[in-house]
Amino acid sequence: MTGRPFQVTVTESLEQLEKSLHHARSVSQKERLQMLVWLKQGEVSNRSELAERCNRDKATITRWMSRYRQGGLSALLTKGTAPGAARKIQGEALEKLKARLAQPEGFHSYIEIQQWLQQSCQLTVEYGTLYRVVRYELKAKLKVPRPRALQQD
Repeated sequence: MTGRPFQVTVTESLEQLEKSLHHARSVSQKERLQMLVWLKQGEVSNRSELAERCNRDKATITRWMSRYRQGGLSALLTKGTAPGAARKIQGEALEKLKARLAQPEGFHSYIEIQQWLQQSCQLTVEYGTLYRVVRYELKAKLKVPRPRALQQD
């Protein structure tokens, strides 16, 4: 069984590829540049050889070659990032929370903040998420003064 023909034209010069390979910072960039160097030098002639040399699946090589054909070297070397989930507290709710945390009375607990968000913004947020947003993103602390231990003389 034969697959699609393997036809790739590497447009960059060998010197340019080797220079880019030398200056590449990430492993993923280095392995993709090395693949282009092998192709430019004529050391490999098909997808299977490339997959074996790179220790990658043939489908990965196909995907990389497709990116290279469509967008050139910059597209091949661009590292994609996962979009992630939408922020749980954003917009008006976030502004209300910032304003409320800035008030001197503050909150007694993160559970109280959860209840406040539910009542005032109809927003349900998990405790851990709320803690991370308040403590690390907003860099805020609960404002209620805690009782101090009695000092013994």
